[in-house]
Amino acid sequence: MAITLRFGAADLLHCRFAVSPMFETLSAVRLLSPREGVGPHRRWLDTLDTRGLDLRPIALLQPRRGYTPDFLSPPPVSPHARFQDELAAVAATDHDRVRAEVRRSLADTPGAAESATGRLLLGDPAVVLQTLVALVTQAWEILVEPVWPHVRGLLDADVAFQTRRLAEGGLDRLFAELHPRLRWNNGVLTREYGDDEHRDLRGEGLALVPSAFKWDQVVVIVDPPWQPTVIYPARGLGTLWQPLSTDRHAALGRLIGRTRAALLFSLDEPASTTTLAHRHALAAGTVSEHLSVLRDAGFVSGERHRHEIRYRRTPLGDSALRQRVPTNLRLGLELGAGPGGSG
Repeated sequence: MAITLRFGAADLLHCRFAVSPMFETLSAVRLLSPREGVGPHRRWLDTLDTRGLDLRPIALLQPRRGYTPDFLSPPPVSPHARFQDELAAVAATDHDRVRAEVRRSLADTPGAAESATGRLLLGDPAVVLQTLVALVTQAWEILVEPVWPHVRGLLDADVAFQTRRLAEGGLDRLFAELHPRLRWNNGVLTREYGDDEHRDLRGEGLALVPSAFKWDQVVVIVDPPWQPTVIYPARGLGTLWQPLSTDRHAALGRLIGRTRAALLFSLDEPASTTTLAHRHALAAGTVSEHLSVLRDAGFVSGERHRHEIRYRRTPLGDSALRQRVPTNLRLGLELGAGPGGSG
């Protein structure tokens, strides 16, 4: 199962990068669900005060596997989109489109349409749209706006890096290294896993949108009338909330090296070498070297998953993050008998 996008000659001239504060807001809302993996965003979540914030209607329209209404986050038309401008576009959505896309989204979650929130969302589309616009505004103001300059800096850095990569090697270089889930071959861009869809671009080109809060997936928008869009996790996400948030994590960084400590911290869920390299803005060879040291020390282990090896923390690695490294190992590390390096 895969989504494929076929490029023609004209499409090569109409690829562009953009950033969407609206999409970042919706993705931030998703991370509030206890069913979601939070990846590198645990420190951000720990700073939030969401008392009195009820975002269930937005959350219900974002199934883990399924359709999220496109009208809630249309592809940005500007490389420097402002939240207020994107919100105005959402508020102007045709009511028939609101009704159709809400129904399609709720159908992907068993029982959603029959729930109290689902019944609310299936009401008068004008009222539904007004409610969603108000909730998205609340979510932006509480979740994202306070950290937006920091997040925007990461996204802009990704765009600058990818633009240089495009200039140096063309689309072959860009798509070959944009994200591990993307494959580029003979004019066809493929997103592995998920839905089974295909679209010939026919001169429309492609919008490429880096994301901070959609940290673990590549999203592809193919439905008209939107320009085909690929939303991918921004490069360097593992550095977004640095410095390390507590004294004990900083101490671990001094013990085994900041890079190894950051890699160890980010393995709340298994990840491959290429994924970690993208997340931490490191060369794959550098990550592989650090993982080998962590593995030899017993902090991580690797398991084969299809064509790749995914690494996870061991109980010893978990203990290290909780500052309960056994004394004999700690002394060995400090004396240089075990993993070291400044990272």
